[in-house]
Amino acid sequence: MGFLRIRTTVDERPGRLASLAAALADRGGNILGLSVQSDADGTVDEFVADIPAAPEAVREALEAAGGRRVQVVPATAHELTDEPTRALLLASRLRSMPWRLPEFLAELLRADDARWIYGEAVSELPDPTLLVVPVAPRRAVRLRRAELPFTLTEAARAASFVRLAQPPVEQGAAEPTVKLADGEEVTVRPLTSIYREAVRDLHDRCSPEARRFRYFTSMPELPPRMFDRLCDRSRGRSIVAGHDGQVVAMASLMFTPDPGIAEMAFLVEDRWQGRGLGTALARTLVREARDLGYAEVRATMLSDNVRMRRLLLSLGATLGYTEDPGVMEARLPVCAMASA
Repeated sequence: MGFLRIRTTVDERPGRLASLAAALADRGGNILGLSVQSDADGTVDEFVADIPAAPEAVREALEAAGGRRVQVVPATAHELTDEPTRALLLASRLRSMPWRLPEFLAELLRADDARWIYGEAVSELPDPTLLVVPVAPRRAVRLRRAELPFTLTEAARAASFVRLAQPPVEQGAAEPTVKLADGEEVTVRPLTSIYREAVRDLHDRCSPEARRFRYFTSMPELPPRMFDRLCDRSRGRSIVAGHDGQVVAMASLMFTPDPGIAEMAFLVEDRWQGRGLGTALARTLVREARDLGYAEVRATMLSDNVRMRRLLLSLGATLGYTEDPGVMEARLPVCAMASA
């Protein structure tokens, strides 16, 4: 048949990708391109392959190998260009011609149609073949692609691409301050080793329940090894909020082996809870995830952590139970806050 673009949702477990590759090889396929993307209900593997088998035969083979929602569409040799190079070239064209943003977005995501829309931007649509990318408070680009639904990874790519057409953000102070609803201000800084004693004091002041919500056990103090891991920027990004010489909250964004996914967690001193500090720190971490190229941020919490559930729901996250009925997982697409 020639070139095919193939997508399938897979379970996140070892050996699944090898099974899919073997299934394509059994049908005479030669894999010429591969990308792994995050989506709302799992990991999506996308192949571009030169394969003589018919699309229906390819679909059946991948389903037998464990693929879910397999989609097979025709591709061309032009789609074999290096994806990062193609994106960089489009970015260069956008910088010189920002008014052509819809056209370039369509080319970036291989969409069938792209056009400006005005009014209240829509962040979530029931039709996965439509993607609305906010550009300004009342202006967005709507993309349509009939054959392949958009993934969270593609939504994150689009949001990052749009930022190239927007005016540069003015750099604030080196130590940004956050003003809470009651008028109190805290300073947010990256977590480093100089805060070791301050973080220890924070744990001492937090109630056992606050620590249990953060660590799933009322950990009286943070082990040195765990503190060092939170400071390690190759593993993630952690921040602290300070007021009057004390650290009153700590938040962490940790990298995961799942493509495009990071995890966040918080510890806020009891007397600072319910004042908007957790929400401010969450927004900071999601912006950091966006700048690092992540498509989704997740958080695991105890099911009785009502305050955390409300915070994440207010940001646009979806909640679901895990295999443990006492533990819930929140999933927040980075693109949901891209225009915030």
